[in-house]
Amino acid sequence: MKIIRDLEDIPVEFRGSIVTIGNFDGIHLGHRDIFQKLIREAEKEHRKTIVITFDPHPQKVLHPERRPFFLLTPLDEKLKLIEKFGIDAVVLITFSMEFAKTTAEEFVRNILWDKLHIQKLYVGYDYVFGRGKGGNAESLKTYGKELGFEVEEIGAVKNGELVVSSTKIRVSILDGDVSLAAKLLGRPYNVYGNVVQGYRRGTEIGYPTANIKAEKVIPGCGVYAIIAGIEGHKYQGVINIGFNPTFGNDELSTEVYLFDFQDNIYGKNIEIFFIDRLRDEMKFENSGKLAEQIKKDVEQAQKILQPNARQTTPR
Repeated sequence: MKIIRDLEDIPVEFRGSIVTIGNFDGIHLGHRDIFQKLIREAEKEHRKTIVITFDPHPQKVLHPERRPFFLLTPLDEKLKLIEKFGIDAVVLITFSMEFAKTTAEEFVRNILWDKLHIQKLYVGYDYVFGRGKGGNAESLKTYGKELGFEVEEIGAVKNGELVVSSTKIRVSILDGDVSLAAKLLGRPYNVYGNVVQGYRRGTEIGYPTANIKAEKVIPGCGVYAIIAGIEGHKYQGVINIGFNPTFGNDELSTEVYLFDFQDNIYGKNIEIFFIDRLRDEMKFENSGKLAEQIKKDVEQAQKILQPNARQTTPR
């Protein structure tokens, strides 16, 4: 997949492509539906496929007061996920306050038409663009009739009664409902990071943990059944996210216990796939009571993870 960052240097073979545009944070089931339609149309018309997206996410630029902004897929991960669909190219537009001044008409005429000369454009049902959100699917169709490209608006994708959206996924993750997040994403939610030195209290009570410095938004405090990917191998385990109230910690920690695992992994990268939430974080009378509960957590997680162990493949 080709990454195009310069709008002044669009390769000739990508003019006249089948295109979609959006933020695509999370690459969820709704995005998958759009990509699949894009590819089917391109195959039928013998055209290339292009995804137009932005970096950084426009919300980070337009609303810096809203912190933190919980990004589901950092750019490198988003590009890898898009590539897996078989998309030919991503046009990556740098989003800035200056670019935000671009009107809907300027965007259509100067980029979609003059630079890319698109043949057909797919957009989501709620897509708006341009300064002041002045453009939408209907205005795109009007421009398309004038300039000579087709526009197709893709309806909402639902999981049961829920409309799939990046916002709903963010909320479910922050609430700790990783099962719902997985249903809307079409895959378990994952975080990745580096194993760092912790307090080593887990080792003292018979459950050595790896302390993770995560690079993405992590689910709400609690204990979860997880699958971990380390150097191409996968392991079952549990993760505790919280402040370790039994020991009175002040800082949030993310501690993973992997079943039947003894290797030293300090400094290594690890990817965590969240399968299910087991319980809230709890305060115990002493470390012995905590160890008893961890034993119960492990037994519960093993029951949950058995059918999932072969379904999740670390990157």
